[in-house]
Order: sequence, then C-alpha cells, then structure tokens
Amino acid sequence: MNILLTGANGFLGTVIKNKLSDDHNITTLSRANSDYKISLDKEIPVFIEKFDLIIHAAGKAHSIPKTESEKTEFYNVNFSGTFNLLKGLEASSLPKKFVFISSVAVYGQDLGNNINENHPLLAQDSYGLSKIEAEKLIINWCERNNVICTILRLPLLVGKKPPGNLGTMIKAINKNYYFNIGKGKARKSMVLSDDVALIIPDVSLVGGVYNLTDGFHPSFYELSLAISKNNKKYFNLPVFAARFLGKIGDLLGNRAPINSLKVKKIISDLTFDDSNARRSLNWKPEPVLDYLKRESLD
Repeated sequence: MNILLTGANGFLGTVIKNKLSDDHNITTLSRANSDYKISLDKEIPVFIEKFDLIIHAAGKAHSIPKTESEKTEFYNVNFSGTFNLLKGLEASSLPKKFVFISSVAVYGQDLGNNINENHPLLAQDSYGLSKIEAEKLIINWCERNNVICTILRLPLLVGKKPPGNLGTMIKAINKNYYFNIGKGKARKSMVLSDDVALIIPDVSLVGGVYNLTDGFHPSFYELSLAISKNNKKYFNLPVFAARFLGKIGDLLGNRAPINSLKVKKIISDLTFDDSNARRSLNWKPEPVLDYLKRESLD
C-alpha cells in the first residue's frame, strides 16, 4: 500500500514507520525530518500523490496544561490539525482507508475496570475533549467520502525509550528513587507499540472502533519488578501517607509534584476491555510483562 503516516517522528509514529516500511511504501508527514514538513495545526497540506491508507498518529500528547494557551494547543493540534489534514486530502485524492490513533482518555475515567468501546465519552480535560472532537470529525468525514474508518483507542504505550509516565518510572527505577504506593496493587491497561503498529494494515481493511491492550493489565508492583529484572526491592508508601502528601500538594498548587488527583489515579485500577479487537481482528498481543522481562527500555 501507499501509506501516509502523520506524526512520523513521534514515539508511536517511529515504531509504525519501522515496522511497516519493509512491506509498504510509507510517506511521512511531520514538523521536521519528513517527506512533508508541515505543521498541520497551522496549514493545509498539498499532496502530490495518492494514498491507499492514512495513518493519523500526529497529535499533542497527554499532559496537564497549566495555562489557557496550553489548553488551546490541544485543540489546535489534535482537532484543527486533523481538520487541515482532511481538507488537504479532499483537495488532492481521497484514500481508501483511514486509521486514527486516539486514546482511552476519551472515556474520561480515572478509575474503573474493563471499560469497553460502548462507554460514554465523558472526558472533560483538554486532551480528552480534543480527541473526542477529532474522532467525530474523522468518522463523519469518512462516512461522507466512503472511506473505511478505524479508530484505535490506546492506553499506556510500551516500547523502547517510552515517553511520559512510563519513561519517568523507568528513570526512577534506574536511579534508585522509585517507590510503590499502596504496595503497587493498582492495575493499569497498557499495550506494546510494536503490536499496535503490526495490526494497523489488517484493521484498516475492516474499520471500526477498538480498544487495544495486552489483556493482562499489570500492576505497578509487577511493572517495577519486570523493569528491574527482579533485581530490586522497593520502598512502599502507605496509601494514607500518600493521601496526606496529596493534600499538601493541593495547597501548594502547580509547584507540587503530587496532589490528591494524582494519588487517586495511582492507587486506582483503570483497565479497558479489548475483547472487540480479539473477536473481530484476531488480536493476540504479547503481554507487556513478558516484553519488559526480556528487553531493556532505556
């Protein structure tokens, strides 16, 4: 296939490019070091070739905005950037298939178990709202233009040199200042970036909305042991102590590294149901813990 990959220099975009380039012709779009050097939030691209599949992985990643301008940036990048991409495709040649990399953040949940694709989209934060709006825009656009539409809602991504919370956790473990809270019992959904990349060509033929997880949902305790290859034991902070520190953080505001909301997220299960993908796509991902026990991520 001729594939256009947006966000090609991002964490997942890089993995997709590496995994699919042997079997497909991939054209990249990103702000730098790509075939199309474009900031989608600022301009409509002009394409000179026809694509069979669009993989839209560009976007501003999940973080907590501290200013109104940071909140607006989520909308500009994740929604306006998508709008401009679709306008560019309309002006050149329509693809046959479109895959959008979305997030489980659209459900707007801080805790819960086995949340499936039928759960209401209740996000209230800037990131989750921008992803919801982008999903709606893409679904409607694909329906109007007879394009097979796929939405992949992803939890925490695992792979080499991961960004975000997992990257922070790995750094803390390697530098010997990591600790678990409440014995690290809370389970979180996650998935290998390699497995996400490899399923894209197949799922693009089918279309639909899918949660993708490894199906095991490891706990923080299991993660810490796997990352350290069972070589370290970690200090455990009791839940009551963490909650006390969270309340202090609430009083300190943005200067605090932790607050009550962060504590609540850390000690609560948050898992998602991927049985739809297993039924429809024969989705059989590798358990994240097996990968972590085998590979070094730094």
